[in-house]
Order: sequence, then C-alpha cells, then structure tokens
Amino acid sequence: MLLRPALAALCLSLAATCALAQDKLKLAVGAPGNWDTCVSEVGKRAGIFAKHGLELETLFTNGGGETMQAVISGSVDIGIAAGTAATMAAYVKGAPVRILLAGATGTGDLYWYVPTNSPIKTFADAYGKTIAYSTNGASTHTTALALIDHFKITAKPTATGAGAVTLTQAMSGQIDVGWASPPFGLKQLRDGDIRVIARGSDAPSTRDQTVRVHIVNAQALAARTAVMERYAKAYRESLDYLYNTPEGLRHYADYAQIDIDLAARIRDEFMPKAAMNPDVVSGVDAVTQDAIAFKFLQKPLTSDELKGLIQIPPR
Repeated sequence: MLLRPALAALCLSLAATCALAQDKLKLAVGAPGNWDTCVSEVGKRAGIFAKHGLELETLFTNGGGETMQAVISGSVDIGIAAGTAATMAAYVKGAPVRILLAGATGTGDLYWYVPTNSPIKTFADAYGKTIAYSTNGASTHTTALALIDHFKITAKPTATGAGAVTLTQAMSGQIDVGWASPPFGLKQLRDGDIRVIARGSDAPSTRDQTVRVHIVNAQALAARTAVMERYAKAYRESLDYLYNTPEGLRHYADYAQIDIDLAARIRDEFMPKAAMNPDVVSGVDAVTQDAIAFKFLQKPLTSDELKGLIQIPPR
C-alpha cells in the first residue's frame, strides 16, 4: 500500500523535472550589439525564450559570411543576419541551409564613412580606394558592391570584419572607407571624428530588399522542426517586446552598452519595426538581380528552389 504514494511522488518529481527542461539551441550572431541582431538576446534577457522552453547559446562572428559557415558546418543551429544573396547562392550549391525568418529589409542602417581629415568628400571620390565590408557574402558585401556600381567608380572592396574592428582600421589609415551600423560609430559621428559619405540606401536597388535573413541548418530543422517553430514564435514575441515596451529598449541598451537615448535613436532613425518584419522575404527579384550581377548566382532560383529555401513557420 505504501508503493502507490511513493510512485505518485516519483511521477510528480519526474513531471517537474520535465517541465524545467529546456531545449538548447546554438546561435551564431554577426555584429553583436547591432539592433537587428539583438532580438534573440533581448528575448533571452526578458525570459521569453525560457517561457517557450528554449535555452540559447550564442557564438559571435565577424559578419554574415562567418555566420553562414557556422550554420553550414553544423556547429550552430541558427545563424542571425546572414546575407540573403549569399544564402541563396549556398543553397543552390547544395549547402544545408534554409531561411527560417526574414531579418532586415532595406539598408538604411548601414553607412560608409571616412575620418574627418580624409580628402574623400563623397563616395564618388573613393575611386581606386579601399572600401570596407564585413565578410564575404554578408549584406555589407553586397551593399558595398551595389554602392560602387551605383556611383560608377572602380574601387577595392575589402573584408575588414565587424564594425568595431573596422573603425580601428579606418581611424588608423589601414582602410580608406569604413563601414558601420549603429551603435558603432555614432559616438565618433557626434564628436566629429568621422564623416558619413554614403548610406546603404543610396544604392536604389537595395532599398526594398530583405538583405539579411536568419538561417537554420537543414538537418537541425528536419530533426527538430517543433523546436524551430517555438524559436520563431519566441522571436516574434521578443521583437514585439523590443519595439513596444520601455523594458525592451532598456534590455537592448544594456546589451549594446549604450545609453537609452541612443538606443531610442537607433530604433527610430535607423531601424523602424517594418524593416524587421520576420515573416516576409521582400524584393526577391531585386536580390536575385544583384546576386547575379555581383557573381553570387549564375541564374535565378526556380519557384521550387525558393519554396525549398524559405522555410518561415506560419504564425
């Protein structure tokens, strides 16, 4: 007769243990501290992912190219903010990568700058100069190429890594034109140390493109479909929390180690919520045209290929 209470207690204990268990996901995140890469971190700090039974482990990279390699190799499950064109190119070559969510649409957050004492006054003056981007295949790469094409100059696009590293190279003269995305460089802009010579949106073809996407390893997606769907749900909730609550903005400011006013400026001036819609990959035709022009793709993806690549879970 004593067995039943003991068995019941054991079952309750096991149930409690299961309730506390979290599914772990490994993320690769390019450009740590940037607004468009912060959603998972903000949601993690707010307890949103834990509420959905997810534990996130983050690896930081120097940009979208490194992020994609981490996903392709299987060393992480999800990559945050990989270049859309490069993702398409990797997919058609047979790489085990799929688009789980859209990231950022438009390139108004990206800007190219020079030290204030540079003789370069406009992007068109950068003829023959070194122009920075983060890593091969990143959105900064395709946008730098688009700017070079738009301004009809011959220049030397050069991989320089993340925004903070690039700033050091630009200020020391190792690179002629640096790239950045807020919050990087805003203090130097305010203090008059650097001048903006182009925004990503100056290249018309990039304005309505989803230039960055969040990608997932294909094997991980197939094996853990329900977990990835929970991630997408928690991401959407975290995005709403980031934009709609003062606590979300404070979490970002703490994460990026900036003051709350600068955080609000980044949100309002550089990354309106519409640019972060996770549910739609926009401007696929324009992305494809640029990808072909810049030698990422040889031809457009077929409708079946696009259907296989874009695996955004429904709301």
